[in-house]
Amino acid sequence: MPRAYIGLGSNLGDRATFIESAIAALDATDGVEVVAQSSVRETEPLDAPPPSYLNAVIAVETRLSPRDLLATCQRIEDALGRTRPYLHAPRTIDLDLLLYGNVVMDTPDLTLPHPGLSRPFVLDPLLEIAPDLGLPPAP
Repeated sequence: MPRAYIGLGSNLGDRATFIESAIAALDATDGVEVVAQSSVRETEPLDAPPPSYLNAVIAVETRLSPRDLLATCQRIEDALGRTRPYLHAPRTIDLDLLLYGNVVMDTPDLTLPHPGLSRPFVLDPLLEIAPDLGLPPAP
């Protein structure tokens, strides 16, 4: 099964519980198994208003396609109360598909690797759980 990496972030409400709930929901999804989790870090918002975020990255092994995994992440966000009133709005949970195996793609609904992969609040926890990860070139 391909290995994918998902970034998690929350800056509203019980941030830690939202992250834990999202991880549990992914792990309970048929065809998805969480195999690694970074530590959770508190970070200042970047290109977004306060409050600060909790961020983490998980690795999953999955039988889902990249688009199906993205759709699963979006359903979990919706179930956990995520709204999208404007770009970079505060959120209960944000799930970003960062990498999916060695897939490189750039479509209107999904870009892999994720364009924000080099941001420290993404890259640092990613490298914590996958220190030898060879990152594919950006699309």
